[in-house]
Formats: sequence, structure tokens, C-alpha cells
Amino acid sequence: MLGGGSIASTWKLDGEKGRSFVLKINPNRAMVVAETQGLKELSKSGEIRVPKVFLYKDDWLLMEHISQGKKDEAFFTTFGAQLAKMHRHECGSYGFEEDNFIGETPQINLEHRHSWVDFFLQNRLVYQIERALSKGAPHKLKDNFLRALPTIRQLLEESTERPCLLHGDLWSGNYLVDKEQLPVLIDPAVYYGHREAELAMTRLFGGFDPSFYEAYEQEYPLQAGHQNRLPLYELYHVLNHYNLFGGHYLDQSLEILAKYF
Repeated sequence: MLGGGSIASTWKLDGEKGRSFVLKINPNRAMVVAETQGLKELSKSGEIRVPKVFLYKDDWLLMEHISQGKKDEAFFTTFGAQLAKMHRHECGSYGFEEDNFIGETPQINLEHRHSWVDFFLQNRLVYQIERALSKGAPHKLKDNFLRALPTIRQLLEESTERPCLLHGDLWSGNYLVDKEQLPVLIDPAVYYGHREAELAMTRLFGGFDPSFYEAYEQEYPLQAGHQNRLPLYELYHVLNHYNLFGGHYLDQSLEILAKYF
């Protein structure tokens, strides 16, 4: 067994001629389908390696096993440049061809697809806030969101870009290092959106090495004012963590909202 968490378990299977596979078992069939489609969508860009998907059915997914290596000094420079190139892959609308998941939480991709501001506000922030309220969060959370909303909307409107391919849940636990010291993306929550949302997630739990962001900026410079929008995009994931785990994530969400009123 390779590992797993509260959602799925993964196993290494050794086949003939030295070939190895990863079998991932998840009782939620919708999540199996979503992961499969996400990995396939990322692979279309050809910019960053992802495990090849061989077969999936019901509660399992069979993938390529990738032997892991160690980061070298150039790893994060390569990773940043490759991610920037992946973000140049665009489509005509925000979201994705189907709803999927961020962790165990449903991620809505099929509504408000022609406006990034409406897409992010409704499908990401409002959706998570309503879930939090249903789980017993104080109404102060929504009140503070409504107070901050004019500023939030203005900041988002200042930075609209064409929809680009996002991993959707990019933190240190969702990439590997292969034997060639190159990054490999795993466990996606894919959609087409604003690339600042992707980079915000990379910074949420301490961030990647500074060389990652330097290489990204050199390859595909960010718009002015992106630092002011960073907490907004982090808020989506902080709210999701509150909905999944509770605890201090509520206070963190309120602190972020307070920046905008």
C-alpha cells in the first residue's frame, strides 16, 4: 500500500516486464471519474507530466506508477516555468465540462461560465459560505462577506483574464518529483479560471521556493495588483478547509474578509 487518507487508498501493482501501476480505490464513483477527467485534461497541455490513466471503473482507477526522485537546485525554477506555460492553455469559458471536487467538497463548474467575477463569487466564495452556514458557522461570516463584497468585486473586475487551465488544488501534497527531477502533478481539481487563483493556493501553506515564483513571473508576468487579490483566492481554500475540518479556519476566513472593508 502506498498510502491514502480519509477518502481513498492507493496500492502499487507490479506487472510483467518490470512495469508498475498504481491502483487507487475510492468508494465515491463520481470522484473517480472527476480525477480521471482532470488528469486527462492536464495531460493535453503537454507542459507538465501527469500520471497516465489506463483504466477506471466504479470505485477504482488504474494509473502509471511514477518512480520518485529528489529535487535538485533547478527543480522549482523548472516547475514555475512549466506551470506558467500550462497556464497559457486557454478555452472560451470558465469552469469545466463537469462539476468535480476540491477534497471531498463538490466544486461547481457549470454555472456563471462567461464572467470570471460571477463565476468566482458564486461558484467558489458564496457556495463555500453557504455550506459553512449549513454546518453551523455564525451568520457573521456572511455579514462580513456582504460588507466586503463591493471591494472584492472591484478588485476582481480589475484583473479579468481569459480562462486558463488550472490544476485547481496545487499545494506541496499534490505534486511529485520524478527520477529526472521534474515535477509531476497529481490529485487535480481541474477547471479553467484565473491563474492568480492557482498561485494563491501554492502560497497558502507556507509557499513554494522563491525560485518557483521568479521563474513563473519571468515566463508569464502577473498583472499589477495581484498581491491585493491573493487573500481573496486563498479564502476559497480556507473556507473549504473550514467546511472539511472546522477549527481555526473560521477565524482565518473572517480575518481575510476584514481586509476588504
